[in-house]
Amino acid sequence: MKRIGVLSDTHGYIPSQVYSFFRDCDELWHAGDIGPGVLDQLRAWKPLRAVWGNCDSFALHYELEEQLFFEIEGLRVLMMHIGGWPGHYPLALQRTLRLARPDIFVCGHSHILKVMYDNDYHLLHINPGAAGRSGFHRVATLVRFNLDPTPSSLEILDFPKLPQPSS
Repeated sequence: MKRIGVLSDTHGYIPSQVYSFFRDCDELWHAGDIGPGVLDQLRAWKPLRAVWGNCDSFALHYELEEQLFFEIEGLRVLMMHIGGWPGHYPLALQRTLRLARPDIFVCGHSHILKVMYDNDYHLLHINPGAAGRSGFHRVATLVRFNLDPTPSSLEILDFPKLPQPSS
């Protein structure tokens, strides 16, 4: 069994809740809009899989993939930043989902937590919302679950978003 922590849209800020909520996780998945410094800090702490987001620097675009497809515990996972949600996937993503047939699809971008099963593509859709303090969301969110061997014991942590520092 593996324990997975999923986050997105940190935009250069890692709240302390990441370290406590993901303490027992075996690896982290970051669905983009990482921001400066976050990638190195998370990699130094836990094994990390990540994709770049639309607000990430060109340096991260060169270091990371736009889409990441991998297998873990016998499950196929597709992760990207901008992905929509069940019934509202972009056309190009619909083709990718039909071809890749992931068991789990992870995306970010919307800053809206959404975890649901997609009956059309037979996959678990996870958008962990936004963990950082940039954006319109009022509540920051994180997701963790077990692969045992399928996703189980899914938990969500929500907490008040800290305000942006004044300049």
